[in-house]
Amino acid sequence: MTRLIPFPPDRLDPAARAVYDVITSGPRGASVTSPDGTLIGPFNAMLLSPPLGDALQALGAAVRYRSRLTDRCRELATLVVANSMDSAFERRAHEALARPLGFTDEQLDALRAGTPPDLDDAGEQAVYRVVRALVTRGDLDEEEYALLPEQVVFELTTLVGYYRTLALQLRVFRV
Repeated sequence: MTRLIPFPPDRLDPAARAVYDVITSGPRGASVTSPDGTLIGPFNAMLLSPPLGDALQALGAAVRYRSRLTDRCRELATLVVANSMDSAFERRAHEALARPLGFTDEQLDALRAGTPPDLDDAGEQAVYRVVRALVTRGDLDEEEYALLPEQVVFELTTLVGYYRTLALQLRVFRV
C-alpha cells in the first residue's frame, strides 16, 4: 500500500505542474503516467518538492539519455542497483528496458540472484564488476578503478547514487 496519494495533474500548483510537464513531455513521456495522468513510480514523489524534484528528474534524464554508457551497460548497472536495494519497481521497469536490448532470461535471473551474469562483452563485464563493488563496498580497489575510463567511473558512480536515491524513496513511500 502506497503512503503517497497520486497527484492529479489538474490539481497541481504551478511549480509542481511545471515539474510534471517536464517529466511527461520528455523522452520518458507516457511511460511514467497512469491512465488517469498521475505520475507513477518515483516520479509522483518528485512533486512534493518541485525544486528538488526538478533537479532529481533532470539528473535522471542525464543519466539515462546523455551519458557515455551504452544502453546495455546502463541497464546492466541499473539492475545491479535494483537488486542490491531489493527494489521491485526498479527491477521490473528496467528488466522491461533490458529485454529488447538482448538481455536473456538467464542473465536477468543471475542479476536477480546477485551473481555475475554470463556476458560476452568485456566492457559489460567491467561495468558489472565496478557497479557490484560500488553497491557492496561503496568503493573500488585499484584493479576495479582501472577497468574503465575515469569518465565512465564518474557516470557509474552517479548512476548508482541516483538509482539508490530512487529505491530509497520508493521504499519509504511504499511505491
